[in-house]
Amino acid sequence: MNILAVEPFYSGSHKAFLKGLQENSRHNIYSINLNYKGWKWRMHGDSVKMAEMASHVEEDIDLLLVSSMTNLPAFLALTNPRFAHTPKIMVMHENQLTQPMPEGEERDLTYCHINYLSMLSADKLLFSSKFHMQDLFGALPDFLNNFPDDKTYNTVQQIKDKSMVMYPGLDLKYFDNQPDTRSENERPVIVWNQRWQFDRNPTMFFKVLNRLNDIDLEFDLILAGDTKHNKPEEFERAWKRFGDQITHFGYVDDPERYSQLLHSGDIVVSTATYEFFCVAIMEAVYCGCHPLVPNQLHYPELIPESLHRPLLHSSVLYESEDELFKYLKDLLTGETQPLPKSSLQNINKHLDWSRMIGKYDALFDELAQTESVASF
Repeated sequence: MNILAVEPFYSGSHKAFLKGLQENSRHNIYSINLNYKGWKWRMHGDSVKMAEMASHVEEDIDLLLVSSMTNLPAFLALTNPRFAHTPKIMVMHENQLTQPMPEGEERDLTYCHINYLSMLSADKLLFSSKFHMQDLFGALPDFLNNFPDDKTYNTVQQIKDKSMVMYPGLDLKYFDNQPDTRSENERPVIVWNQRWQFDRNPTMFFKVLNRLNDIDLEFDLILAGDTKHNKPEEFERAWKRFGDQITHFGYVDDPERYSQLLHSGDIVVSTATYEFFCVAIMEAVYCGCHPLVPNQLHYPELIPESLHRPLLHSSVLYESEDELFKYLKDLLTGETQPLPKSSLQNINKHLDWSRMIGKYDALFDELAQTESVASF
């Protein structure tokens, strides 16, 4: 069948997800997309441009697949009546109700309301983790309390009824082409491969590294990840303090080079205070980097319970900064051992697109057989 994907924020995980679908699905997935610049404008004004782009898609469309950055009611109004009865799936990459705000910036409920109306307009909502779905449901009643009247709390249940968790497919098999080189490391290599932003909490990461450095423990660093945004000053200070220990600094455009870096790392660390699904951590784990990640967010559900605190190897989940420091210190000194690569790949190999695409295509088949209905 023919699926039209609508993506106003074609970058990062949004882009990777859509490309993975197009390359693996048995269906024809046509896409209209805009770049990532100016996300607020994308949510406000994307629908006019998207509707114009959709008018150039001549194929009959059996299913709409839109991202959570889409103003779905506006898009449907501007393309009416073409998609009025077409089933609509919204992929909840993120939501504006619980997305963390930078210090000094208040949440603008305008974008929360766009998300809210779009969720009501969709027939099915796909969340990237149980944590994400439950977090949103917990925030919806408080969001509705901001309304002066007609709070319509019944809509919370309506949104729940059409929501499900569907983990994103990952292009993990690509990394099988690169051999491990970590045995050649003169010193253990710690990897940071996430976005350089406040919600990934680089302050805590470098605070722990400074403590390790203060007791003369030796290690090297790979500081990769998305640097398109304003860089926290912690990274510049780290360059000055750990310059001779940093083997890579900055975003990696070349996938092969990125794979080489991950296959050379020993430990990957997340100090995130908020995230819904971290593809970068999952990629590093698959490549053989032992993860040290917070015992919160989506990590406890993604990592098998038997590996949370394994008996013969280092723990994976930590509770505090002090515990992260201890686990890193023990790994660096050899007091504990990292999990073997085979155990690490068992954490997420089921998320490879070769295994996930069947679930997505089956869902598309099921929804295409139904006619879209309004929430009311």
